[in-house]
Amino acid sequence: MSTEHTGFCPVYRAIGVLQEKWVLHIVRALLNGEKGFNELARAVGGCNSATLTQRLEHLETLTLITKRTEDSHGKLARSVYSLTPAGLELQSVIDAIDGWAKTHLNAPAPTTPDLPATPEASPC
Repeated sequence: MSTEHTGFCPVYRAIGVLQEKWVLHIVRALLNGEKGFNELARAVGGCNSATLTQRLEHLETLTLITKRTEDSHGKLARSVYSLTPAGLELQSVIDAIDGWAKTHLNAPAPTTPDLPATPEASPC
């Protein structure tokens, strides 16, 4: 099988999007429903604000998430993020990863500063 990618390959492109650091953590956190920026940052855990902002903007460009602004009555406006129908379809990807991990990863991996120790979103 050739590893050369000339032309459009949907799997290659999807892996490129989903492998970006924090992307699947963001999607996973939003599968439980919409979240404000700070709530999302806590749910993802370990991602700095600048990186989270960049990833959210990219996911919005890809139409996987939507952002709306809530008026905070004189305070700074609150940004709220949610998955689009296309983003919600990634539930099956998360479920597949969960199934694979339960079958093939026998012991919990040690926590690292980059990964949340206790993920908020399902399936765990």
